[in-house]
Amino acid sequence: MNVLVEACVTTVDEARAAEGAGAHRLELCRDLSVDGLSPSAALVGLVLEVVAIPVFVMIRPRAGGFVYTSTEVEEMLAEIQTLAAAGAAGVVCGLLAAAGRVDAANTRRLVEAARPLPVTFHRAFDQADDQLRALEAVAEAGVTCVLTGGGPGRAIDQADRLAELVRMAGDSVTVLAGGGVRGDHVADLIARTGATEVHARAAGIPGIVQALRG
Repeated sequence: MNVLVEACVTTVDEARAAEGAGAHRLELCRDLSVDGLSPSAALVGLVLEVVAIPVFVMIRPRAGGFVYTSTEVEEMLAEIQTLAAAGAAGVVCGLLAAAGRVDAANTRRLVEAARPLPVTFHRAFDQADDQLRALEAVAEAGVTCVLTGGGPGRAIDQADRLAELVRMAGDSVTVLAGGGVRGDHVADLIARTGATEVHARAAGIPGIVQALRG
């Protein structure tokens, strides 16, 4: 199967191991106990010293929800500049408005700040009140990829919704399937959804790659 495998990593050792296991791209963050925060520029630099595959960086200044103040948005813009200068190949972020919609205006600001780097909208997407409308909003904001499980929880349990998102996205946005993806069901997930990219934590990468190669 011609599927891109992205590994979520938080350390140099995880990054090295994920690449060795066959991951094609890394999402680098820290503190997965709160679903990931922005890594330091120092960590980005250290990871880039040991891997050759692209490293996308999380831009998330704090734990909690995804509705940000104007001050926090400015902090995110500054983090993009710092981590891009450190060598990041892409940016991962997710901003919502209080009404449960994508914060399209500020998402567009982050996309513009990241140019020419691609931007992935992370699983804040799965907290939007209307995913189909959210997909339209992120595409219009210039986002190139959306990380989603089709809703909160495991991607495999929401394969029908993921398939709908993949069909709706077409060539405008890549749907990156993530949410409890494991080797024992990844081939079924790809077959049922038509997704061409999958995302998983570092520990699951060997099983996923082996299943896709098999």
